[in-house]
Amino acid sequence: MKIFKRILLVVLVAFVLTFFYNYPKLTLLSGYAAKNTASSVFLAKRSLAFTDANDNNFTPVNIASNEINTDEASAASSVLGLNKRKAIYREGLGAVLVTDDFDSSQPQLTPKRSKPDNSTPFPYGNADPKDTVFANIDYAKLKETIDTIFNDKNKTRSVVVIYKDNIIFEKYDTGFTKDSRQLGWSMTKSITGTLFGILKCKGKINLQQNNLFPEWKNDERKNITIHNLLQMNSGLEWEEDYNSISDATKMLFLEKDMTQAQVHKPLIGKPNETWNYSSGTTNLLSGILRTKFDTHQAYLDFWYSALIDKIGMNSMLVETDMSNHYIGSSYGWATARDWAKLGLLYLHNGEWNGEHLFDNEWVSYATTPTATSDGKYGAQLWLNAGGKYPDVPKNMYSFNGYKGQNVFILPSQELVVVRTSLTKNADVNTLLKGIVNAIKT
Repeated sequence: MKIFKRILLVVLVAFVLTFFYNYPKLTLLSGYAAKNTASSVFLAKRSLAFTDANDNNFTPVNIASNEINTDEASAASSVLGLNKRKAIYREGLGAVLVTDDFDSSQPQLTPKRSKPDNSTPFPYGNADPKDTVFANIDYAKLKETIDTIFNDKNKTRSVVVIYKDNIIFEKYDTGFTKDSRQLGWSMTKSITGTLFGILKCKGKINLQQNNLFPEWKNDERKNITIHNLLQMNSGLEWEEDYNSISDATKMLFLEKDMTQAQVHKPLIGKPNETWNYSSGTTNLLSGILRTKFDTHQAYLDFWYSALIDKIGMNSMLVETDMSNHYIGSSYGWATARDWAKLGLLYLHNGEWNGEHLFDNEWVSYATTPTATSDGKYGAQLWLNAGGKYPDVPKNMYSFNGYKGQNVFILPSQELVVVRTSLTKNADVNTLLKGIVNAIKT
């Protein structure tokens, strides 16, 4: 009996220690579930049942219990009734995790949006594209290649292939269509970076500007430039890990103002010598963008008037945090076709329907490998200069996001390829190789 009691005591102590060790994680876990549920249901217009069975159905998020309140457009999540978190949906601003003292009745500024052009064919409008058949494309091979990544393992939701401004192949998983908004996760970073390109080409921003924050004026951080931030090469401390309590998860699921998450971080390297991928850095850039406008309304409007609505990405919505700053690191939602439009803008060196939003000098800058990134990163976009995809041209670059969101731009082939999914399992190299090989040059 004594041995049994001792074993029971050890088990009990182990349980208590495990519980208290993991308790803080429950706050982040329920925060993820609440935010994801609110966005999926009220922004993407999916059902709670579909969201739980798909978007929230992975370990450990699937242990959270989720509920929605349609009257107030909110979602609440908890784990075994503990650490309950709430997210609310605000029209024009998206879903946001809120604290108990958040007053949702207070009016919020919202961005002014342009009226969609639903009569002009894609890509310059939202109507279906004209049927175009290219003699140099092996459509059967193209279909065979893309069909292979639509399965339970890869969980691909959409693929759109654009050649010479024409959609040559488009496929969606069950439950998704060309009108389905999909979360781009870190593809949103390329939206944020592009806005700097637009300002630079208008002569309204200096990428070599330093002394960016009062908190940095008395130490070496004063030497960090906007250029360093765009290239993720500031030397600032940051942990980008979505499987633990990290800087990234604390920012996304705890912070009221995400533009400040990295301001107070120390240097752990030297600017321009220490590449480190950081969502905190991109939200820092979102905060810097705010300082370029006299009013918050002008900041909110700029993202849409200068870029998103300008190129007809009318389905896109970039969500804001509790301080009403854009979460430029992670929370851009759009249809696959609209994500493709951003890729086409880069493919055409910033020209859109006869108007230059930026020029080829910006594209050259954005696709120049960042020092110490091993040729894999430019300015808020990913590169193949280091040969990550060995069977694809090295001048390919892309917008990439968590769980396998991609927009690939292949300049030499005049191609843009969009893939959205729930996993990163797909063999992207083989996918892109097959697409390229299906087009005879």
